[in-house]
Amino acid sequence: MHALANLAEREIDRAEAERAIAEPDRTAPGHGGRLMLLRRYEDRALHQDMLLCVVAEDRADERVIVTLYKTSKLDKYLQRSSP
Repeated sequence: MHALANLAEREIDRAEAERAIAEPDRTAPGHGGRLMLLRRYEDRALHQDMLLCVVAEDRADERVIVTLYKTSKLDKYLQRSSP
């Protein structure tokens, strides 16, 4: 539920979030064994390229979305991720 609340609070389009989860451009290891799913997109409200970062935990039978956020610091996140 935390991630769903973040969508509205952080002005993130739900369709973009679902796309990032289903088809990330890149993945990166997160803190505490979590996984970061990264997807670049054009933010319509800001009129600029942004990166959507989804923090997830893979469990035995499901992937749990912990939180998500958007950033304009594409290079910072894309440099440490894998293709």
